[in-house]
Amino acid sequence: MMKKPLPLISEEASLIEYPCEFPVKVMGAAIPEFHQRVEQIARVHDSRFNPDENKLKQSKTGKYTSITLNIHTDSRAQLDALYQELTACELVLWAL
Repeated sequence: MMKKPLPLISEEASLIEYPCEFPVKVMGAAIPEFHQRVEQIARVHDSRFNPDENKLKQSKTGKYTSITLNIHTDSRAQLDALYQELTACELVLWAL
């Protein structure tokens, strides 16, 4: 008995249904410039971005902070562009 080949999944296939609200977690040094830059980048990629929806968490030592952004997204391309700009920022250690 021959097995049927699995269907190919296109690069456009996604488990995310757009439009949606998507959480993006960003880590950096606990300095005001980090918060300002991350919020500035988020505003470029989400015209409805509201910094009051951010969730902040400090590291145990207080040296680092993470910000969970609530991004209103309409497409994968929008999320990809946001991640590219966040990871290119010198103040960002990582973005998930």
